[in-house]
Formats: sequence, structure tokens, C-alpha cells
Amino acid sequence: MKVVILGKGEMLSNLIEGTIDAGCNIAGVFRYERTVIPPVLLAIRDFFKSSPDVTLIKQNKLHEIKCSSANSEKFKNEILKLNADIILVGTWHEKLKKEIIDLPVIASVNVHPSFLPKYRGPNPYLQTILRGEKESGITFHLINEDFDRGSILAQQKISIYPGDTGKELKERTVYTARLMCTEVLNKLNEGLIIPVNQNEKEATYYPNIKPEDMMLDFNKETAEQIHARIRAFHPWLPCYVTYKNKYFIPNPYKLKILDEEQTNKILKKHSITNPKLGDIINTNYKSRSITIMCKDWKSIKMSGTYLYGFFNKPFTMMFIKNIL
Repeated sequence: MKVVILGKGEMLSNLIEGTIDAGCNIAGVFRYERTVIPPVLLAIRDFFKSSPDVTLIKQNKLHEIKCSSANSEKFKNEILKLNADIILVGTWHEKLKKEIIDLPVIASVNVHPSFLPKYRGPNPYLQTILRGEKESGITFHLINEDFDRGSILAQQKISIYPGDTGKELKERTVYTARLMCTEVLNKLNEGLIIPVNQNEKEATYYPNIKPEDMMLDFNKETAEQIHARIRAFHPWLPCYVTYKNKYFIPNPYKLKILDEEQTNKILKKHSITNPKLGDIINTNYKSRSITIMCKDWKSIKMSGTYLYGFFNKPFTMMFIKNIL
């Protein structure tokens, strides 16, 4: 069975591995980067900083499709020439046209990192953690002309652990995609999968995040919500704690929620009798920690913080020392 894979980064790497494990012929690989980076710049980047997916392509001597769009006439001609049985997509920004979707002999399949129909849209890794979910998932589904709405071929739930950041959840998800990929391709080849329509009543969709989502608002969110927001955004974008005219970047792996009793002990220690939400109530310059009151009157201790900005970062400890 001939498979053409479209994708980016870790998801692309794992789909390549899963397709190889299935014993399929990878007829071509189309990297997302070719649709957004000029060819000369991409060639320079690949030469000086080869990514895992590029390394896999070279090691396995895979044919790389060099187009500017998956909806282009050039890509269409490539698929026809390669006589692809499956188009397999993982992490892609374009909505494929019907004429492209219908090209492969068997099917065009997308791999979405959520348990569809929940969490349609970009970056479910971030959104599921941000919203306090205990589970996410991975879904293989047929591609149609609407994002993330095609009939489901296979899916699996993935646990979200209390300390997970977007990084850990993504790593676990793409590895699961690799294992599922092998099974799905084998079943498609044998005609053993019956597609199941998605239940639209259970569907949820979350759009791309906005710049203001990166700012932590202790007046509006509980300690748990602040904790989740910081972890969800890592490793893509940092969240920011504002103090006067400075911005602190918290370490997502060094967060601790303090209950009301622990918070009250801190307030008593510093003789703070009228605390306000968002106030810094404790600091430790040696561990670069700041503790802030949250909406639920719990507090969150953030250790390992540093000041935003190349020239500000070395002065983090000194600045924290002078806060209280």
C-alpha cells in the first residue's frame, strides 16, 4: 500500500515511523514547512539544524514532495503520478479541497490530537490542559471539506496527569499516534474498518489563542486555573506575571498551590492584614520564587521565575529581593 504523508514536527516523525512499522510503502512526504518557508531559507535551516523528521526522511531515503500548497496543481499531479492509496495528514494548516481529498485510491485520513468530536481546532494539547481536563485523546478520521469533522476510523483516550505541560501531553499523544497508525493502515489495507460518524451534539471547538491569554490574571482565575494556564502554554509560549513595569516568566515545573491555611500563615508572618487579589505576599530571591494571592483566596508559589528580556534576566534575584 502506497502512503503519502503530510505533516509537521513530532507528529510527522511518528506517522513516518508508524507507516514503516506497518510495512507500507511511503511514496512521498510533504512537510508543512514547505508551505510557509521560502525554499532557499528552508534549505539553509535544514543544513544547519536538521529536525528529527528531516533526519528520518534522509535515513530512509524517502521521496520529499516539494510544493507550496497541498491544494496546488503540482501536488495534485504528484499524487496522481505516485498512485497513492492513502493520504495521511498530521498537523497541517490548510483545508484540503475535495479534488485533493478524493485523489487517493483508498482514503484521505487526518490524525487529530483530541478525542473527537471534542476539542476540534488548533492545539488541543494546550486547550485540554487549560480547561482542566483529565483526559485527551487521538483520533484517526476521514478527511472531508470541514476541519476535524470526518467519520472516525479509530481513536484512543490519553490521560492528562497533574504535572503535565503541553510538552509532555504532546509527546505522549504523538507516540500513541505512531502505535495506532500501524494498526489503522493495516486494517484499511484489509478493508476491516467501518467509519463512524461524529456525534455533533458532543462537539466542542476552540480557536487559536490570543496574546492576552498569555497574561496571568490573579483577580479572575483560581490558583488551579493559573496553575493550568502556565502548564498549558509550555513549550509554545510563556505566560507572564506583571509587577509594576516588569514581566516575570514562571517555570511550569516549579509551581505549588498553597491552600487557605498555608496562605493565612504567610499573611500573618508578613503582618498583611488587608490583602488584595493579585498581591505578591511572599518572595524568596534565592529560589527566585514569588507567591501571589488568587481569586479563590488560595495562593500560588512560583519558583524559578525570571525577568523577561535578555538584559533584565541576570537581575531577577536582585529585583525579587526588593519586592517585599
